Amino acid sequence: MARFRNIYTSLILVIAGSSQKELARQVSYLKAENQILRSRLPKRVILTEREKNRLIRFAKNLGSALNELATIVHPSTIRRWIREASGNKSKKPGKLGRPRTAEQIEKLILKLAKDNGWGYTRILGELRKLGIESVTRNTVKNILKRNGYDPGPQRGPGTWDEFLKRHAKTMWQCDFYSKRVVSKKGLRDLYILVFLHLETRRVFITPSTYHPNEAWVLEQAEAFKQFSKEEQLPCKVLMHDRDTKFTKSFDAKFSSRSREVKLAAFRSPNTCAFVERFIQSLQQECLDHFVVFGHKHLDHLCSEYAAHYQEERPHQSLENSVLPHPKRKKKKQSTTKDGETIRLSDIRCQERLGGLIKHYRLKKAA
Repeated sequence: MARFRNIYTSLILVIAGSSQKELARQVSYLKAENQILRSRLPKRVILTEREKNRLIRFAKNLGSALNELATIVHPSTIRRWIREASGNKSKKPGKLGRPRTAEQIEKLILKLAKDNGWGYTRILGELRKLGIESVTRNTVKNILKRNGYDPGPQRGPGTWDEFLKRHAKTMWQCDFYSKRVVSKKGLRDLYILVFLHLETRRVFITPSTYHPNEAWVLEQAEAFKQFSKEEQLPCKVLMHDRDTKFTKSFDAKFSSRSREVKLAAFRSPNTCAFVERFIQSLQQECLDHFVVFGHKHLDHLCSEYAAHYQEERPHQSLENSVLPHPKRKKKKQSTTKDGETIRLSDIRCQERLGGLIKHYRLKKAA
């Protein structure tokens, strides 16, 4: 009997040990899963009072294990909650978050915005000058929004946005682009010069050259002037960056009583953002997909992409419609009635450059 009791006791111990190992594996898995889930959450998680009390209830008896398990808040924070809960249960918790900005400071912020039309950054600087350090940039921004003020500076005549809007019909931007190509003499850089009309997004891409010297630049300036005349898109303002390839003689081609050359500010690529955005599209959607062999190959690629850009590609700035041509009447596009199902057999795909560039249209009705 005693022998049977010893065997039974040993068996119970084995089972208990196995359960503890299994439990440890489960805990390890849950800890790993919790760390993954916590990494997807924001840095700061705001808990409700009910959630806070629930954590306190389960954390009371964890001891030092709390250091490894706690992830939502710091272990010392949970211990402080436990001390506060056991020391004064009747004490009501205070509000979470940053204390509200003093009423007089908020009135001052609104006064500065109303009297001067300043943005939140300028207002913050004025507050710092007055010795007010208790508010942050986001605080000023939120106060302005809450009271119906635009947090940005007031935009009026003379700003860059207003200048672009006033001159969009007669303003062009131009910029150089270089592409490393394979030639008979090895790898070399080919250059093109791109002109873009701001309002219509019509584009003129010059033939490429290995030597963008002054004579070539002046030749392309004359070609562009002829192009803008034929397209009925006059150039009264031409804007470019401070690239040294834009010589004084190039600017002189466009400087007159009726024309103006405007240089971009130093280290301000956004001032020529329209033409630079086109060059980025040309590069990413077309040229990056080819190993270019010589200037004829590059000219063909640029010509095909320009035709696609101007005649087939939808543009978000024009509500996803195709660019209007100043001399051609707008073609009536095939449309479907509301609720009518489009059949795949009614859609035609047209390709350029071996299928790299595609666009789709509805089949014309018979």
